[in-house]
Amino acid sequence: MEHRQSLVAAWVSVISNLFLTIIKIVTGVVFKSQVLLADGIHNAADVVASVVSLGSMKISNQPADEDHPYGHGKAEVLSSAFVAIILLGAAIYIGYESIKALFEPASEAHWIAFFAAVISVIWKSTLYVYTMRVAKKQRSKGLMATAYDHLADVYASLAAVLGIGVALLNQYITIPYAQYGDPVAGIVVAILILKLAINMMKESIDILMEASLPMERNHQYLETIQCNPHVKRIDSVRARNHGHYVLVDVRVGVPADLTIQQGHDVCREIKKSIRDMDEEVTEVLVHLNPWYPSEKEVTTVH
Repeated sequence: MEHRQSLVAAWVSVISNLFLTIIKIVTGVVFKSQVLLADGIHNAADVVASVVSLGSMKISNQPADEDHPYGHGKAEVLSSAFVAIILLGAAIYIGYESIKALFEPASEAHWIAFFAAVISVIWKSTLYVYTMRVAKKQRSKGLMATAYDHLADVYASLAAVLGIGVALLNQYITIPYAQYGDPVAGIVVAILILKLAINMMKESIDILMEASLPMERNHQYLETIQCNPHVKRIDSVRARNHGHYVLVDVRVGVPADLTIQQGHDVCREIKKSIRDMDEEVTEVLVHLNPWYPSEKEVTTVH
């Protein structure tokens, strides 16, 4: 049922992006709106991104197998990186076309283009809220990337509304250089999308490179482990994101005279306590080291 919610959200994104692409490109071409046309091409790229995200979610939810013992969670991270690349390309294209339009005769703004941009803002804002809510609930990196893609569209459409709106206002009130409001808005859109793409790419690279989770989160695991009465020393706690779930590695010192069964029980208790504390954790690897009363306590968190 939960996986079905993610798929529904992904399909809603695909269909919405396809519909908005047609509206924006047709309106942009007919009424010669540079920012709306660029936004439409951005939406066309979003269609591809949404399809990729949909495929990655299907792969990431497959169970672990012999070739992928830790599961397929990073498929969604690859999807997120792909979406970031598409956004980067869209930002460069929008920026280039908008700058080029500044050196050409300004086109007359039209109300239909303005209303198309307003509809896009409302539609994409709703999609962003809906998709992000499902993404957080399912802890889906691919769906979260799609949500951020919707947010980039909200920025783009807001800039289009502002740019076209200023150009329209110029027809009634003379405003210096207002006729170039459309391409100037396109440049603003390009900068906002570029910033979003860079942040998404950085997060994806961190996960693919096995970057550690934030120190605050690792300290939460450490505090949970310390509650176990048999743990006398914590040698290391390491945790990494694996897509929509987390893997944790723990090395602890326990009394050297514990039996194998007692050591096994300690491992099981640690695993259960961490999973109960953080529902994103799917696997905890616990390594036991012998501890002697004469040793000093050492705690290392990575």
